[in-house]
Amino acid sequence: RIPSKYVGRYGEICGFSDTNLQKLYFQLRLNQPDCGTGAGGAGISATLAQRDSLVEMLSRNLEGHHQIAAACFLPSYCWLVCATLHFLHAPTPPGQTLTSIYTSFLRLNFSGETLDSTDPSNLSLMAYAARTMGKLAYEGVSSRKTYFSEDDVRGCLEAGLKTEEEFQLLHVFRRDALRFFLAPCVEPGHRGTFVFTVPAMQEYLAALYIVLGLRKTTFQRVGKEVAELVGRVGEDVSLVLGIVAKLLPLRALPLLFNLLKVVPRVFGRVVGKSREAVAQAMVLEMFREEDYYNDDVLDQMGASILGVEGPRRHPDEPPEDEVFELFPMFMGGLLSAQNRAVLAQLGCPIKTLDALENAQAIKKKLGKLGRQVLPPSELLDHLFFHYEFQNQRFSAEVLSSLRQLNLAGVRMTPVKCTVVAAVLGSGRHALDEVNLASCQLDPAGLHTLMPVFLRARKLGLQLNSLGPEACSVLRDLLLHDQCQITTLRLSNNPLTAAGVAQLVEGLAGNSSLTHLSLLHTGLGDEGLQLLAAQLDRNRQLQELNVAYNGAGDTAALALAQAARDHPSLELLHLYFNELSSEGRQALRDLGGTAKGGARVVVSLTEGTAVSEYWSVILSEVQRNLNSWDRGRVRRHLDLLLRDLEDSRGATLNPWRKAQLLRVEGEVRVLLEQLGGSG
Repeated sequence: RIPSKYVGRYGEICGFSDTNLQKLYFQLRLNQPDCGTGAGGAGISATLAQRDSLVEMLSRNLEGHHQIAAACFLPSYCWLVCATLHFLHAPTPPGQTLTSIYTSFLRLNFSGETLDSTDPSNLSLMAYAARTMGKLAYEGVSSRKTYFSEDDVRGCLEAGLKTEEEFQLLHVFRRDALRFFLAPCVEPGHRGTFVFTVPAMQEYLAALYIVLGLRKTTFQRVGKEVAELVGRVGEDVSLVLGIVAKLLPLRALPLLFNLLKVVPRVFGRVVGKSREAVAQAMVLEMFREEDYYNDDVLDQMGASILGVEGPRRHPDEPPEDEVFELFPMFMGGLLSAQNRAVLAQLGCPIKTLDALENAQAIKKKLGKLGRQVLPPSELLDHLFFHYEFQNQRFSAEVLSSLRQLNLAGVRMTPVKCTVVAAVLGSGRHALDEVNLASCQLDPAGLHTLMPVFLRARKLGLQLNSLGPEACSVLRDLLLHDQCQITTLRLSNNPLTAAGVAQLVEGLAGNSSLTHLSLLHTGLGDEGLQLLAAQLDRNRQLQELNVAYNGAGDTAALALAQAARDHPSLELLHLYFNELSSEGRQALRDLGGTAKGGARVVVSLTEGTAVSEYWSVILSEVQRNLNSWDRGRVRRHLDLLLRDLEDSRGATLNPWRKAQLLRVEGEVRVLLEQLGGSG
């Protein structure tokens, strides 16, 4: 369309025809020094090894996943892939959401672009894509499919077309933009079908189709036109009827006057019911029970880009059910004020009143279904929806009933820590328990989650490989004037004596903590001696667990003596340490002579009777059987078994003998599981 006298040469951008250039682009883009910098200078940047690992995993997936490789021939999709990886694996800038990345991507490609400059309607290309591609995307989500036939595509593109002008617009869209959204499928077994160029784009466009209100039944379309017509005419007629009613005493006029007002109101209720149905569908998609035990939605997205480590599913195997858990996330994100502003620039405005009514309908449904106890991965998805929505007041009202945050086993990447902190960090009510066991947390993650920890009464951080450097964050947490933690579980983390040196500083200035577990944290003699020397600086602690820490007789006796003199300590766990038989007996004697002091648990027996804490000890062993050193555990269990046999031989009480035999049986079962001879 540019006059030829101004054009000397033109070229067509075909993308990365050479896969080596494609890989080079990813290396340059993912290794930019500012990509891994945390917000506010807190920043733990991604290491060079982590970035190289991302590039390597992405390259391997591109080599084996031909559909993604085909999409990444387009440089703009390479940008989208890198932006998504930065979001998933680097500290997230404040306010950035996954929805905003996709909205920005579409603005970069289509901002201000009309479908056909010669058409007087000046319809934006993005608005046309939302109506046509959004319809196809939503029908795919509804029927749970990602592959579309030519008939499927044609049916959505040509739905409702009547005039020559409309068919001309369709021709322009097919020629200029269709291949941007849809691509021929190159996967075996699906030749001849079409897929969305980037899988997540299907769910984004489906969500856009819904929030723009483009999904309407015939009754809703006709009803809206009639209601608007009656509403416009009704204003003029009502004015005339009002004047006539004053001049002539006609009783029927007020009735007609009220009927004209009722028609728009009735239609408004019909639209409200439609919004409730959409909200219901969205919430049900978010809480589908068959998706309860799959990965959270952020890990699913990372796997779709980087691939899944391990053997691939064989092409001849029956396909798994398609999962569309991003669809409700994008719906929430598109209703946020930030994304609505960008969509308005693209010619896809969402009215504030419509957004408010949609939000009210979603809140109503979330309030009902959101009270159920969710598996950890689904709970994170629920929190991610609120993060995408970016409305603190909305989230505070919906999540006001949340009392337990159980994310055990969820891999807490920087973005997930940011999501949880952003959604729950500003709440007012206390959380009874926060369980983050086995979450691969690091000190940066602990720092990000500090606002959430300050709301917790019980905090579980077991099995996270937290070292001494994490203890400085925990010390600051315990010293914070808003800390209300009563129970802190740090078991199975390599804290060592260096970490405990910082923890005791926090204990000295803390007034809320009553139960502390340092089970299997590598304290050794030095760590127990430190605790013994500093224990009297804390006046509230009631239970301390330092079992399985490799400590000897001297350190254990020093800590037991300090515990006996402590004003509030009631229970000290010292079992599975490297204690001699004399040391164990000395600890039993110390516990037996203490008047009002702490009870010391070193064995399954107390004299010739079974210890009342025997089930606590054995359940702890059972829980950690696969993560502890099996030879060391077997040796300790053999010692406990010998104690039980000695106690059974020393008592004549048949009831005690029966109890001891029962516990012996439990120990032998554990030894069999370990492959021992017990």
